[in-house]
Amino acid sequence: MTTTIAYPHTDDLTSANYLVVGLATCFIKDDDGVHEVRVVEPIPSAALEAIVKGIPTSYESATATTIGAVISEDSLHLPENFPTDVQFCDDFAFRATASARTYKAKSSAQSHIPAGTSRNDFNFSVDRKRVLNSQRIVKTEDNVKQHQYTHEVL
Repeated sequence: MTTTIAYPHTDDLTSANYLVVGLATCFIKDDDGVHEVRVVEPIPSAALEAIVKGIPTSYESATATTIGAVISEDSLHLPENFPTDVQFCDDFAFRATASARTYKAKSSAQSHIPAGTSRNDFNFSVDRKRVLNSQRIVKTEDNVKQHQYTHEVL
C-alpha cells in the first residue's frame, strides 16, 4: 500500500514515487577560508541525464530510491549506502518532491539508475567549487560606463 507524503502540495505524489538522491561535495566560505562539506541532495531528471553524459559534477554517487524511503512524516532518512557524517541540503523535502515530479513526467530518465541501485561512475570534479553560501554584492563601481550618445538617435 502506498501512502501520501506528509508535505504540503504533494497530492500528486505517493511514497512509492521514484527519486534519485546524490552525495555532493560542496564548500562553505567563512572568515577562516573555504571548507569542504558533503551534502545529500535530490537530483532532478534533467540534471541526472547531463551527469550521465559525462559533464563534470560535484556528485560522487547517486542512489535511486523512493520518496517515501527518504522522507517520512516527521523526519528525513539517509539511503543505506550513504555515510553518516553528511548533511541534508536546505529545503530537502521541497526539492525532493520537485525532483520526484520530474521523474514522474519523464519516466525514461529512471533507466539511468534502476530503483534500489546506486551509481558512482560520474565525472566527479571539484575544480569548480560549489560554494553554498556565496553572495553576489553589486556595487556602483560595477556599472559599465557608456558613451554619452548611446541612447540618442544620431
